[in-house]
Amino acid sequence: MSDTSLIEPRQPTKHISEGLPVGVIGGGLGGLAAACTLAARGYRVILFEKNSWFGGKAAILDQQGFRFDMGPTILTVPRVLERIFAEAGRDMHAMLDLRRLDPQWRCFFDDGSRLDLKPDVPTMADDIAAFAPGSQQGFRDFMDVAGKLHEVSEKFFFWRSVEGIGDTLDLKKNMDLATLRDVLSLRMGATVAGTIRRRVRDKRVAQMLDHFVQYVGSSPYSSPAVLCGIAHMQTDGGVWYPMGGTRAVPQALHQLAADLGVEFRLSTGIRCILNNGARVGGVETESGETIRLGAVVSNMDAVRTHRELIGGQPAARFAKRWKSDPACSGVVLYLGLDRAYPHLAHHNFVFSADPKQEFDWIYRRGEPAPDPTCYIAAPARTDPGVAPPGGEALYILVHTPYLRPHHDWTKMLPGYRQVILDKLARCAGMADLQQRIVFESALTPADIHQRYRVLDGAIYGLASHGRFLGAFKPGNRSRDLGGLYLAGGAAHPGPGMPMVLMSGWIAADSLDRDATATPAPTDATATPAPTGQPTV
Repeated sequence: MSDTSLIEPRQPTKHISEGLPVGVIGGGLGGLAAACTLAARGYRVILFEKNSWFGGKAAILDQQGFRFDMGPTILTVPRVLERIFAEAGRDMHAMLDLRRLDPQWRCFFDDGSRLDLKPDVPTMADDIAAFAPGSQQGFRDFMDVAGKLHEVSEKFFFWRSVEGIGDTLDLKKNMDLATLRDVLSLRMGATVAGTIRRRVRDKRVAQMLDHFVQYVGSSPYSSPAVLCGIAHMQTDGGVWYPMGGTRAVPQALHQLAADLGVEFRLSTGIRCILNNGARVGGVETESGETIRLGAVVSNMDAVRTHRELIGGQPAARFAKRWKSDPACSGVVLYLGLDRAYPHLAHHNFVFSADPKQEFDWIYRRGEPAPDPTCYIAAPARTDPGVAPPGGEALYILVHTPYLRPHHDWTKMLPGYRQVILDKLARCAGMADLQQRIVFESALTPADIHQRYRVLDGAIYGLASHGRFLGAFKPGNRSRDLGGLYLAGGAAHPGPGMPMVLMSGWIAADSLDRDATATPAPTDATATPAPTGQPTV
């Protein structure tokens, strides 16, 4: 048990049905962040998790001496984690050993060339000058734009519940020259790909910069330019590896939550969120147990939360506003090798020959790309304990479309596995990969759909497509059901480890603000639920 002497939870004046706990549905990163924040502020919290483990996609596969992070592998913006630990007076670095990576990525291009992405912009510009003469100034210009977009996002978009432009800018109240400059800097109507290619001549460098938007699982040709700010977030804050793998993050959050008194109920699925059509009253578990709650934070996919757990008019109102497609899914190969590949960095991208065609296959046609980009994590560079001596524990991710009714991945996987291996042999110097494999496992879109209860197997929630409003996601404070708060990749501010963690903090902060600033709500059991709606 870690030292709890620094934890002094704040005791708010609660107005959420006095004496009732807050429920958190889902023990992924967003749910853990929300539970820790609420408990640190003095709330009694029950966290429900359908699986037998906590951490959601940040799970671990440990077999035959090989250890794999099963989900996210890249940690950026560690100050989000620092803020969550600070809620309880804790130093995050005392619980997590983070190692900064340089290079951040190694890029393998279809023509056989390679380029390392480095965190220092002047150094990176010099490398680009040697790699692709004439593109270095365009890279600098792009990074300047990315920095401005990140600054505006921090000012108007992050650390608050946002669902639309009206939640970010009060133009009547704040219409001055500074605000106008901020609005114009958002480059409304421009795409990520367009913003990059207007500045960067070399198609390989442009393709490398495109892939910052893959943190949100969307096409750079359809995503709004504001998402270019992700490039500055990464270069400014760094790419980090928690020793022990990214699984160390939910383990540290779980320890913090336990120290703060959060009650964990693993292997407990939720059948429905009880409500009277206006306000949450509790939950019913899949075993039939009814638990009264003062409020609920759902870390389950926002769309599936409304479709499967709520229904009725609240779900209908939500569905009317949110018609976005799911983001992409993916195939993950977990390969234990008897011999390492020394030419790999910790993080690697093996790029497709034609990115526009690749994204067209995934996002418009809805079929796996014949020539995919492959992401490879080779963490033995930083953490030798992930594999036996001399070996390698490779995590290989290829983005695919979200599940369509005709996709049968039990039949599709063997053929697509060979497509992936052929790509790595051709472009990444891994021609003998098949001969080095001594352990293998895989995760398909169908597995992801079932294992994590996400929408149609989408890894990253809802797609961030749309030149004007594509960056917006369902707000963390529900507009459709009082006492409901949303966290996770399908809620604001979106997917990726730091954003999901931030979503949990925002959901908790929104709940706390509502509970301490508003009168006590009417008990959700007082009025009969609408037809078809469960009641407490």
